[in-house]
Amino acid sequence: MLVVGLTGGIASGKTTVARMLKKMGARIIDADALSREAMVPHARCWKQVVESFGEAILRSDRTIDRKKLAAQIFSHPAKRMLLNRIVHPWIRKRIQEMITRIAREDPSALVIIDAALLIETGMYKDYDKLVVVAADEGAQLARLVRRNHLSRKDARSRIRAQLPLGRKKKFADYVISNQDSLEHTRRQVRALLQELGALRPISPSKHGRSGKGGDVKKRQ
Repeated sequence: MLVVGLTGGIASGKTTVARMLKKMGARIIDADALSREAMVPHARCWKQVVESFGEAILRSDRTIDRKKLAAQIFSHPAKRMLLNRIVHPWIRKRIQEMITRIAREDPSALVIIDAALLIETGMYKDYDKLVVVAADEGAQLARLVRRNHLSRKDARSRIRAQLPLGRKKKFADYVISNQDSLEHTRRQVRALLQELGALRPISPSKHGRSGKGGDVKKRQ
């Protein structure tokens, strides 16, 4: 089994690439979906988040309003770090549990860990390879304004609250440019799968960083 981290900047197209990989047969573990699981009302993480950020972030049904929470964490780096300290250990544990289960079901699986903060949290070191999805800031900005209905000022502040994509790319074994057409991105994803398929399967008990490899990152 091969376990590969997939990350990128906000609105860089990471989710688009994850969907393509899923259609091509990869098993996807979605960290954002797990974060929603962690925030189920009255769960341990939910209680810690509400205690830390106040009941003003709650909807009438006691679920967390992610937009209200985002408004706090993107404008206050200390609050963003606090949220990460609460949620990420739980997510990391759940991911490992899911990897273990997949390893039992399908020892030859390609498992993709789709997560925004793999590099910032150091989680990328847990996996065999790292893929970074990249787009220039202009493309990220336009997508965020359109997708999240943000002002350009707010969208720019969210982009700049993250580790710059240029720095993320330095950690990558492979870089996929999601700058042009979807077909251009799809061709890179197919090439990535060919390269990953050529790698020797790794035992589930021996996950960890291996050497840099592949030339997908040159196709930007």
